[in-house]
Amino acid sequence: MAAEKSRKAGRPNKPTDTREKLVLHSRQLFTVMPYDKVSTRMIAEKAGVNIAMIRYYFGSKEGLFETMLRETLAPMKKMMNALIEDGGQDNLFGLMRTYYREMNNVPEFPRLVIQVMHFAPSNTQRSLLEKVMADVMKPTEDKMFQSLQRQGLIREDADPKLCKISFLSLMVFPFIAPPALLNMHGIEINEEFLSQLLEHNIQMMAHGFLTAGALSNDSE
Repeated sequence: MAAEKSRKAGRPNKPTDTREKLVLHSRQLFTVMPYDKVSTRMIAEKAGVNIAMIRYYFGSKEGLFETMLRETLAPMKKMMNALIEDGGQDNLFGLMRTYYREMNNVPEFPRLVIQVMHFAPSNTQRSLLEKVMADVMKPTEDKMFQSLQRQGLIREDADPKLCKISFLSLMVFPFIAPPALLNMHGIEINEEFLSQLLEHNIQMMAHGFLTAGALSNDSE
């Protein structure tokens, strides 16, 4: 009884679990349904929690959508920061490896990003996504290949900006390609395929914009 009295009004018993459920199930809904068709009640019911918890943790549906974006991108942000700090090719490959691992769990997320970026600038989803990308990804993206260049891991005749585009294209394409196109070529996005693709992409980069010594310490 004393513990019950000491608990603040409105505070959930298991905050971390409740919050994680809301982020997880909101992502599942936002990635397969139009934003305006996803209600807070729908998210709460799918997560099995009280709808009031959305306002408690995130303030609104917009706040939950923004948090979902940030937390989905967080593992990539961590690897990009390591890439800037260390400048090693292992971190470059680690970024691609991390992206494949995380997106294999939520393959609809990259398509959501592409779809939202085609919306009008005034669209709520696009505004929130651009805000998150500006805060989380863009500053790091601008620096990571400059860092590799300073470490002598990018060929002197290669433009770091164009190298970044090539890297992102290799990394993202499997998840944004139309499923029908992948099926035509007998491709199924799964852990085994992504592991093979990662090794292939490493070799592509080694024979493209990376220097001859860039693969000397490749990590598994």
